[in-house]
Amino acid sequence: MAYIKLDNVSFNYRKDQPVLKNISLEINKGDWVSILGHNGSGKSTLAKLLIYLLKADKGTIEIDGVKLTEKTALDIRKKIGIVFQNPDNQFVGVTVEDDIAFGMENLCFDRAKILQRIETYSKKVNMHQYLKKEPHNLSGGQKQRVAIAGILAMDTDILIFDEATSMLDPASRDQIMDFIKQLKAEGKTIITITHDMKEAIKSNNIIILNKGEVLAQGDTKKILTDKRLLNTSNLELLLPLKLMHRLKQENIHNEELGEILWQLSLNA
Repeated sequence: MAYIKLDNVSFNYRKDQPVLKNISLEINKGDWVSILGHNGSGKSTLAKLLIYLLKADKGTIEIDGVKLTEKTALDIRKKIGIVFQNPDNQFVGVTVEDDIAFGMENLCFDRAKILQRIETYSKKVNMHQYLKKEPHNLSGGQKQRVAIAGILAMDTDILIFDEATSMLDPASRDQIMDFIKQLKAEGKTIITITHDMKEAIKSNNIIILNKGEVLAQGDTKKILTDKRLLNTSNLELLLPLKLMHRLKQENIHNEELGEILWQLSLNA
C-alpha cells in the first residue's frame, strides 16, 4: 500500500483558475521523490494540500492509510515536516534556539531530548553559534538553515523540502543534500520540490507537473532519459544529460558512454 496516495485531487484558488486538476499519484514509504515543473504548475500548492494548509476541492488524500480530513489533520501533521522556500513564514521563536525547539515542543518531546536535538541539528546546518540570536537579524540563507534544523529535529517520517535550498550558497546546499541522502538511507520518506536538476537527479523517483496536471511520474533515470517527455516538459537538463540526448538524436548508440554521462550527471 502506498504511504502517500492522492486520488483524483483538484484545487482552485478561484473557480475560473484551476491550479491542480485530477491529480492521482502514489509515493511509497522510504522513497525520495522530486516534484518538478515550471512556476504555476501547482508544486507548492500540492505540498500545502498534503499538510492540510489547503483543503482539496475534490478527491482524496491518504497518508499511511488514513484519509486526510479536518478531524485527522492534526495527527497526520505529526508525521510530516515541511520547509518552505521563504523561511520567514515559519519563524515563531524569539531566538534561533526557541525556533528549533518549537516543533519538538508541539510534539511533546521531553526537555532533555529537545536540548540534545537542538545541539545536534544546529551543528549539522552550521548554525550552532547563532542559537541565542534573534531570527530577524539573520541573512536569508541563515534563516533557511534554521528552518531546516527545526524540521529535521522533529524526526518526522515524511519530510517535504519546498525549494528549501534555493536561498543557500552552493556549499550549504550540498551539505543539506548530503544530509537528505542520509535521511533517505535511514528510511525517511522525502519529497523535494525543486527547479534544480542537480537536486532532482539524486532522488529515486520524479513527478513532473505541467499546468496543474501530472505529466509524468516514475523512476528518475527512466524519466530523465525520455527525450520526447523532456522536450514536452521543457526541463533544463544538466550538461551530461544534454550530451546524452544529443548522441541519441544523432543515432549514436554507445551504452558505456551513456552510463558515463549518467554518472557524471549524478555527481554534478
